[in-house]
Amino acid sequence: MSDADIARHARRAVIASTVGTMIEWYDFYLYGLVAALVFGKLYFPSQDPYSATLLAFSTFFLGFVARPVGAMIFGHFGDRIGRKGTLVATLLLMGISTVLIGLVPTYESIGIWGAVALTVLRMLQGIGVGGEWGGAIAVATEWSKFDKRRGLAASWPQFGSPLGMLLAVAALTLTSWAGSPEWFETIGWRIPFLISAVLIVVGLYIRLGVLETPVFQQIQEKKQIARTPVLEAVRGYWREIVLTCLIRTGQQAPFVLFTTFLLAYGTKNLGLERSFLFNCVLAAAALSLFTTPLFGYLSDRIGRKRMYLIGAFMMLAFAFPYFWMLDSKIPFLVVLAILLSLPIHDMQYAPQAAFIAESFPPSVRYSGSSIGYQLASITSGGPAPMIAAWLLHTYGTSTAISTYIAVIAAISFTSALFLRDRSQDDYSTNEGWVREDRGTVSASIASPSA
Repeated sequence: MSDADIARHARRAVIASTVGTMIEWYDFYLYGLVAALVFGKLYFPSQDPYSATLLAFSTFFLGFVARPVGAMIFGHFGDRIGRKGTLVATLLLMGISTVLIGLVPTYESIGIWGAVALTVLRMLQGIGVGGEWGGAIAVATEWSKFDKRRGLAASWPQFGSPLGMLLAVAALTLTSWAGSPEWFETIGWRIPFLISAVLIVVGLYIRLGVLETPVFQQIQEKKQIARTPVLEAVRGYWREIVLTCLIRTGQQAPFVLFTTFLLAYGTKNLGLERSFLFNCVLAAAALSLFTTPLFGYLSDRIGRKRMYLIGAFMMLAFAFPYFWMLDSKIPFLVVLAILLSLPIHDMQYAPQAAFIAESFPPSVRYSGSSIGYQLASITSGGPAPMIAAWLLHTYGTSTAISTYIAVIAAISFTSALFLRDRSQDDYSTNEGWVREDRGTVSASIASPSA
């Protein structure tokens, strides 16, 4: 294959990873946004407003709990049979689950079974998105063309997240404009879920046209496929997995608060219009389309770890001003708080992909990076809106939530100090890696037929 062909396929791989990730995050975020707005009323109507909100967010949390399960299932196959085929499976699982959510009857029609169906489908969503991230990053970065620009290349699948958020918020905004609040709560909210069927077809068309990555082909040829990738990753690289989880603590939880919890807090506690908050989040997500690749590029220039540490520090510094501005109810300050929130988040989110993927050798890269990344869903992102709701209910002030954000940002900063920056290491080989269980990578690999 010529250099021009390699470059063309590498670019297509990045595009496929970005588009597929965008679709999966559209599906995932859509649930969180609707849960904050109507699920409590539609599926838990017998509860008081506070309890209904917690129950709605609990189904949201279960999607996060399922993500490490998806990381292990699809991580195994991604490291055993290849990145490409595994990503097609995650897209199908995520998309079909999302369409079915749009068809679930409410409590009024089938009682508690509506909430049960939501819970099961949300968990399937979580399994799908849990297997997506590690493969998307591997597909986008395991090309020699990106050896000097891996931070930028890896930031494009991350770019799929704000793009998915943008589409989810836009879809809900348009449907809310199409009818009355009553219409939105009965029919309108379902339409964006059903639209996912079209997105699945688009995503499959793009992903099926991508080649397997050269790095995976190389470890296949050298018969270095791990027998049990998940087990090998946990045994040999548990330290990297733990640190990967911890560095995400101060990134993922604030993001959930800045997007999902904000809608419930802004409408119920501050009396702000839902459409106003939607538009603000929409504008912030649009800003992320520029700041995500920007900070990915900067991580190639100043170093992955340095960029991440700057981002964690900025999140800590922003924790209190964010709620001060929101609580002022002054439109300009509210808009400013929301517009600043996602770009500050992106200072960690953009370099994170390459920082984490570079922490694992190719034979267990899909498994190790996915498990570490998705464990944070249980420790950070999943419980974040419930913790915030509990803090607000218990202490009656947003200062408690700001303190929570500051603490978890400090955890991210400290953890990043201990995770080695391997951006200058050889990304394509298993050679030279030292396992935590004192073995070597070559001692735990075998041919695919083993």
